[in-house]
Amino acid sequence: MEKRTLTVTIKPDWRSALRAAARDAFAADAYQGETLNFETPAAFFSRLTEKRWAMLYALQGAGEVPVRELARRLERDVKRVHEDAGVLVELGLIERTERGGLVCPFDDIHVDMHLKRAA
Repeated sequence: MEKRTLTVTIKPDWRSALRAAARDAFAADAYQGETLNFETPAAFFSRLTEKRWAMLYALQGAGEVPVRELARRLERDVKRVHEDAGVLVELGLIERTERGGLVCPFDDIHVDMHLKRAA
């Protein structure tokens, strides 16, 4: 199985970002990785909190992990882990298995963010 990679970007013009990603994908003859774009840094930080990053880190390379086991590993409340997992599933950063467990399909997650002074 090919290793999956994800690049998280911050680009206000999401339509152009989507078009560019599609153009690159069609031009390539091999897997180029996947992209998740946020329009603003605020949108990024509101969805990918410190605790959700900890969940991703715990799930990377761990295979399928049941929600209760993940909560135990993270020393967090099961209900809160379940809620955070729902956000990460919605974003496509983790996946639910047929048995209800969680898995992070990405071997590498890269965040590409630039901070520039307004003109």
